[in-house]
Amino acid sequence: MDRITKRAYKLSDGRDLIYFDDADTVLPPDRGPDLREPAVRPPTATMRQDALTGEWISIAAARQNRVVLPPSHLDPLAPASPDNPSEIPSLYDVAVFENKSPSFGPGLAGPEATHDPTVPEGLDDLARIGLGRSRQSVGRCEVVCFSPEHTGSLAGVSLSRMRTVVEAWADRTAALSALPGVEQVFPFENRGEAIGVTLHHPHGQIYAYPYITPRTAQLVRTIENYGGSLFEDILGFEQKSERVLLRGEHWTAFVPFAARWPLEVHILPHRHVPDLAATTDEERDEFARLYGQLLRGVDALYSTPTPYIAAWHQAPVNVHRDDVRLMLQLTSPRREENKLKYLAGSEAAMGAFIADIPPETAAARLRDAIDRAAIDQAAVDQEGTA
Repeated sequence: MDRITKRAYKLSDGRDLIYFDDADTVLPPDRGPDLREPAVRPPTATMRQDALTGEWISIAAARQNRVVLPPSHLDPLAPASPDNPSEIPSLYDVAVFENKSPSFGPGLAGPEATHDPTVPEGLDDLARIGLGRSRQSVGRCEVVCFSPEHTGSLAGVSLSRMRTVVEAWADRTAALSALPGVEQVFPFENRGEAIGVTLHHPHGQIYAYPYITPRTAQLVRTIENYGGSLFEDILGFEQKSERVLLRGEHWTAFVPFAARWPLEVHILPHRHVPDLAATTDEERDEFARLYGQLLRGVDALYSTPTPYIAAWHQAPVNVHRDDVRLMLQLTSPRREENKLKYLAGSEAAMGAFIADIPPETAAARLRDAIDRAAIDQAAVDQEGTA
């Protein structure tokens, strides 16, 4: 049986580059070296504590130098060519590399790290509230390229390629979770200029944080209030509702009862798993199929592709592994063909959302779009085999 293959390389400045070859790849096994002159990597960013909330804010000035919507011949995520010395030297199926301008980066190494007051020394240190507190933004940021093509989307890739992407997410979750100082790993995709993407190339990212994120910290408090069966109960509640979009043997996709966004979909596994690394091959296979169906449905809602954020909520690396269940949340601010929901006073300032569309209405629209997209995809598949 053909398998997805992982091939690890180094870029000229020492950053990691990993190729993930599709199970049915037509690419040769060997990849070329990065022929660029080594560039100086920016210093690891610094994060500061907001004493009002206890949250940590990473101050990553190097991100100001990011390329913004370059033309196709200067795409930094395309395979390198003589005229475009990009981040990826060779043709690829899926490629993952360390971000050149990360929000979180390598920490101090060796014995001196434990004596540096700017280096995080665990969750207890980060939880203490004080004025003027700063720490090094220890962690890692990676870019996940879904395709070598300059344009396109994850919705348009083959089932085999989608499965490779899922494998890359799971592999990198395991690898980043093992790094010193990492407390939570977050794979995500920002899609569309309305979301703020700076590259047309279909890609996502993975952040490895040195703390537990505010959203997950709030979730932990909710579980402590409700009890450890929260996710199991939510799954059972939603599976009985009219908001279910897709249901397989291992996963259910639904519009949540109290959706904040005009388009919001949650996908839960049917058993408790803390993160992608803990999923089985069978669960990854089914997710790849269901997720492709969902994304094609999202794009079938309107005449133009819908912007969204797809966020993998995973359990922290070292705590709450038996309580926090893996979940994907996909949200979009698009409320009509030419209307977006902006986070204004109530949402942005108070965190108090007002929903524009009843979740049941949104679910009905999405189910119809998923069905239409499935018919269109079947026609394309039939034409391809004719």
